[in-house]
Amino acid sequence: LDVADEEALRRAYGELTDLLGKPTELLPVVQAMAPRGVDTVVRASIDAAAGAILSFGLAGAPSELLGDTAHRLVPATDRDAAELIRSIRAAPVLFGWRGSAPVDTAALEELLLRLSRLVDDHPEVVSVALEPVVVAPQGLTVLGASVRLAPPPARSDVGPRRLPNY
Repeated sequence: LDVADEEALRRAYGELTDLLGKPTELLPVVQAMAPRGVDTVVRASIDAAAGAILSFGLAGAPSELLGDTAHRLVPATDRDAAELIRSIRAAPVLFGWRGSAPVDTAALEELLLRLSRLVDDHPEVVSVALEPVVVAPQGLTVLGASVRLAPPPARSDVGPRRLPNY
């Protein structure tokens, strides 16, 4: 982590080979580091009663210990995505809390909408967990992802799933 230039890379590689020995079959892969930002969690899952649900929260203690997670039904609209981000109690962290730089909420909204579309278009996708999603001042990076597939459930409705307009 935090390898800034070629000299630092050579030093880090030397430390690894001193510790682990030179690789004989596998070659190390160097990847760009994700930019610093706010760690978030984006999930989609199928609820037996409600159908597909999109969830969002900050990674770590806010969502895991305090239950600070927001949910919306799929398919999500632009408005749903914007409200989802703003409805968690820790939302100020995303908008420049205590002098920190605000993060790219437009990119986060786009990710939420794409995940909603994926789950809505592919009923065999039972759950998706993107964790962490590092949201930076410009853009975001998904560092971990898991997807669970299953045979699509039998549905009596053949059209798109929509909530009625009241």
